[in-house]
Amino acid sequence: MTKMMTGAKMVVQALMDQGVEVVFGYPGGAVLPIYDEIFQQNQIQHVLVRHEQGAVHAAEGYARSTGKPGVALVTSGPGATNAVTGLTDALMDSIPIIVLTGQVPTFMIGTDAFQEADTVGITRPCTKHNWLIKDTDKLANTIHEAFHVATSGRPGPVLIDIPKDVQFATGTYSEKSKRKSHYAPQVKGDIAMITELAEAMATAKRPVFYTGGGVINSGPAASQLLRELVEATGFPITSTLMGLGCYPASGPAWLGMLGMHGTYEANMVMHDCDLMINVGARFDDRITGRLDAFSPKSVKAHIDIDASSINKVVRVDIPILGDVAHVLEDLLKVWKTQGRRTDKEALAKWWKQIKTWQATDCLGFTQDGPVIRPQYAMSRLEALTKGHDRYITTEVGQHQMWAAQYLGFEDPNRWMTSGGLGTMGYGTPASIGVQMAHRDALVINVAGEASWLMNMQEMGTAMQYGLPVKQFILNNERLGMVRQWQQLLHGERYSQSWSQSLPDFVKLAEAFGAKGIRCSDPADLDEAIAEMIAYDGPVIFDCLVEKHENCFPMIPSGKAHNEMLLRDAQVKGAIGATGAVLV
Repeated sequence: MTKMMTGAKMVVQALMDQGVEVVFGYPGGAVLPIYDEIFQQNQIQHVLVRHEQGAVHAAEGYARSTGKPGVALVTSGPGATNAVTGLTDALMDSIPIIVLTGQVPTFMIGTDAFQEADTVGITRPCTKHNWLIKDTDKLANTIHEAFHVATSGRPGPVLIDIPKDVQFATGTYSEKSKRKSHYAPQVKGDIAMITELAEAMATAKRPVFYTGGGVINSGPAASQLLRELVEATGFPITSTLMGLGCYPASGPAWLGMLGMHGTYEANMVMHDCDLMINVGARFDDRITGRLDAFSPKSVKAHIDIDASSINKVVRVDIPILGDVAHVLEDLLKVWKTQGRRTDKEALAKWWKQIKTWQATDCLGFTQDGPVIRPQYAMSRLEALTKGHDRYITTEVGQHQMWAAQYLGFEDPNRWMTSGGLGTMGYGTPASIGVQMAHRDALVINVAGEASWLMNMQEMGTAMQYGLPVKQFILNNERLGMVRQWQQLLHGERYSQSWSQSLPDFVKLAEAFGAKGIRCSDPADLDEAIAEMIAYDGPVIFDCLVEKHENCFPMIPSGKAHNEMLLRDAQVKGAIGATGAVLV
């Protein structure tokens, strides 16, 4: 039976048909017909954020913690432009979100009408695809197509711009089941290339799995297959910032995170390996360091769903285009059915070398003195929360790297951070999106005070919806990563890298109606963290830490993986930085 309805009703009906349970948004004149339809139904819950950037980051957090697409709804003009940062963040990190924007009526487009902006033009570079709807009959099918595009192949953000007169007009509703799409990414890898990779694995003497966010985006099966492959081969495994959790941090083959602030052993393995198997990572510059010195002795394989990512940055010897889960499934079959065996003698020698690198204890630290060291704060947070049903989001900066270094993730979809774009202000709204999806879980946003202030208004959202998110702020009264680079690379000229007139975070929490906790003494930290966990509501935890602590290990800009700065020491480093040692 043909269904006739208004465009606004089509939007809500299409979201229902797609299984959407939560929409994050902020109303305005150009989307009022849609909001009127939201008011008249109870199936979809709308979360009123305090800023459109917050809506998109919340949708990202929801998507990353569930594996389902997130949805945001904003108005025209500034509503749409405020969403651009979140869209770009999702594009860089391959997060499936659908953003619905209002637009002025079709007959007013191009007249510089009130709150008009060329939303499709503005967002074309920062979405996987976008649409401007001028015909109500095409609206429903476009929404169904948008979900397909956002979640198929390499996931990413999409946007649908809907003029107000299209929302008011009546048209024919197209059901989800009748949708036909021309977008069909290749998911099965070339079996000849997969067999070639299996052969290379059998003869490798110094292999490593280099994994990324693509493993997590491929779904739970991909992480499980990866674990089976690691167990079957005994190869060491490392991960990018985005891939943490695809292999358990407690696993025997785990080397820790790779890259600029990765572990010594992970980076040395990457530099000296003879077979590098890239699974769902894109050779980001934070990982590769100096390209002409990146993993110079290795045969390189790359498994990726996105054809444009293969040979884009690093030329590889064994390119495999396909979905990670499908490729790993076939790789395991080839490995087992053909009776492949590793070079056990060479692998034992390789692991012996790895153990010597691990003995460096690159993340070791000493908590001495009356001031909390940020590494200590993260290690105690890990110890006191790892037994919980825990999800972690972060802001961006030193605290983000310390969280990645000291918090262990056993499963995928438990770690939400802004990797590619490095968006300050991401963590608080993302934690709200995560908590909406997992109401009974412990959701903690690890933040720096500067990043946290960028979207602190979303504490109002947390209070309104009873979301007990914990904001764990490592407060050094500095733009920590900026200050660190100024110390190491700019002659200790600290230009605009400290914060003045910071708020009292405890009083700020109370002003929102939340709980505020401040801790400055290492001896009180465990008790304060326990209090935070036990409180059944939103918490702002102000953890006062050492102001001039640097985040090590660190690969300086323009250096190779085997040229790392390790922990503080009483010597001058090779780049003239007090308190750093070049290895």
